[in-house]
Amino acid sequence: MASAAELRALTRLHVREMAARLRAGHFTARELAEAHLALAHAQDRALNAWASFDDERALAAAEAADLRLAGAHAAASAGEKVAPAGLPPLLGIPVALKDLVVTRGRPSTAGSRILEGFVGPYDAHIAERLDEAGAVVLGKTNMDEFAMGSSTEHSAWGPTSNPWDLDRVPGGSSGGSAAAVAAFHAPVAIGTDTGGSIRQPASLTGTVGLRPTYGRVSRYGIVAFASSLDQVGPFGRDVRDAAALLQAVAGHDERDATSAPLPVPDYPAELPDPDDEAAALLRGVRLGLPREYFVKGMEPGVEAAVRSAVRALESAGAEIVDVSLPHTDYGLATYYIIAPAEASANLARYDGIRYGHAVRDGDVLANYLATRGSGFGAEAKRRIMLGTYALSAGYYDAYYVKALKVRTLIKGDFDRAFAGADGQPPVDALVAPTSPTVAFPLGARLADPVAMYLSDACTLPVNVAGLCGLSVPCGLSEGLPVGLQFIGRAFDEGRLFRLGRAYEAITATADWRRLEPTDLPKLDDPATPTPAERTARLVRR
Repeated sequence: MASAAELRALTRLHVREMAARLRAGHFTARELAEAHLALAHAQDRALNAWASFDDERALAAAEAADLRLAGAHAAASAGEKVAPAGLPPLLGIPVALKDLVVTRGRPSTAGSRILEGFVGPYDAHIAERLDEAGAVVLGKTNMDEFAMGSSTEHSAWGPTSNPWDLDRVPGGSSGGSAAAVAAFHAPVAIGTDTGGSIRQPASLTGTVGLRPTYGRVSRYGIVAFASSLDQVGPFGRDVRDAAALLQAVAGHDERDATSAPLPVPDYPAELPDPDDEAAALLRGVRLGLPREYFVKGMEPGVEAAVRSAVRALESAGAEIVDVSLPHTDYGLATYYIIAPAEASANLARYDGIRYGHAVRDGDVLANYLATRGSGFGAEAKRRIMLGTYALSAGYYDAYYVKALKVRTLIKGDFDRAFAGADGQPPVDALVAPTSPTVAFPLGARLADPVAMYLSDACTLPVNVAGLCGLSVPCGLSEGLPVGLQFIGRAFDEGRLFRLGRAYEAITATADWRRLEPTDLPKLDDPATPTPAERTARLVRR
C-alpha cells in the first residue's frame, strides 16, 4: 500500500512518465486517479479550481483502463505482439474538463447560474474521444461565466486563485483548468480560447496552453460563447503533455459544420525527447517579432523576460526578423464587437423554458425576464447588451459589418507576414508576449471592464484571424510566471509544438524551471482563506 507521500509524488509526473510507468506496472490507473482526486479534494477549498468532481465515474474509468493494461500484459506474456493502437497514450491518464464541455449525466454549467442543475443528455465530441482514449476525467473546472472574462472572477461559483500567489487571479476564462494543472491536481486539462482564454491563463500560471486553429477540434457539445471565435485546446505542464492531449481530441466531426476535414498529425511523435535534438529544431527557423505586440502598459519585467527568451532563441540558431502587423491596434475593438454580437445570439436560448434555471412566478414574459435577470451575471449581461446594440437596426452596418471588414484586414496582416510581403522576408512563425502583465490581484479589475479586456491585447488577434497560438513559460517577473507566445499558420500546430519543445530544451537548466508555484503549501492549510474571502478582503483595502 503506497503512502500518502508516495501517492502525492505520482501527481508530479508528466503524462509520458505516467503512461510508461502504468505500462510497466509500477502503479495502477486507479491509484493514479485516487492520488489526483485526493490532492484536488484536499486543496480546492483554498483554490476553487473545480466546479464539480466525478469520483465515481473517474474511478470506474480508471478500473477499465487497468483491465486494458492487464490484457496487454497478459498478451505480451503469451508472446503476442500488442499493437500500439491498443494502448492509447492517454490510457489511464487523469484529465480535467472545463465546465462548458457537455457530458452525459454530468453537470455542465459554463460557470453560470442559468445552467444550474443542467445535466448533459449527450457527450461532446471531445468527451467521446477522451473516452475512446481511455482517459480518466476527474471532473469539471471553474471558469468565467460562458467564457466571458480574463480572470475567472466572473463565475457564479466564485473566483479561482493562482497557485503562485493565492491573492492573484489565474487568468481566464479557463483559469480553473490552468490552476488545476499548475497545482498538480491534473496533469492535463481542456480549456477553450475565444480571445486568449487558454494562452493568457497558461501565461499567468506558468503552464503550457495551445489555442488550435479554428476547426481543428470539434465544438460539438461545447457551450457556445462566440461561435466564429471559440476553439477547444489543451493545457499541460510541458509541451509534450499538451501535444498528447491535442492528439487525443483533434480531428474531423461531421456534427460540427466548422470542423476541418483534415488529417491530424502525430504531434507527440514529432517532438524529440533528448534536449540536444529538440534544440536543434531551431536551426534555420525564421521567427517574426511583431513590434505592435509590445503594447503600451506592458510591465517592464514581462518585456524583459520575453526579449530575453527571444535572444535565447536567436542564440540557439533561429533568425529573428522584425515584422509589422499594422492592424493589431484595431484587434481589441474588433473583437469586442464581434464576440458580444455572437454571444447575444447564442445566449438567447437561455429562456427558462427548455433547460437550466427558471423562474415561474408570473406570465411567460415576466418569467423570461426574471429568469435571465437572476440567471446571468454582470459580465454576461454587459456583453449581451453590447452585442444586441451592435446588431440593432441602424447600428449593424456601422459596427458589426465594419468589424467584419477589419477582421479581414487583421487576417491579411498575418498572411503577409507568413508569406513575406512589403519588403519583409517570409517567416515560419511569429514570437511575441502572451500577456502584457503577470497575474494581477483578485478584485483589482472588476470595477474597470476596459482594463480587464486589455489583458487579452496580445492574444485576441490570433482568434480574430482563426490561427493557432501556443504559450510556454519563459521565466518570472517579480516571482510570477511570464508567457512566451508562438503564433503559426492555420493548422500548423505541429510547428508550434516543435518550437515550444525547442525552447524548453534550450532553457532546461534555467533556475526558474525547477520552481513549483510559491503558494502550494498554503493549499494544505485548512485555515487558508477561500478565493472569495481573499477578494472581499483585498477589495476592502
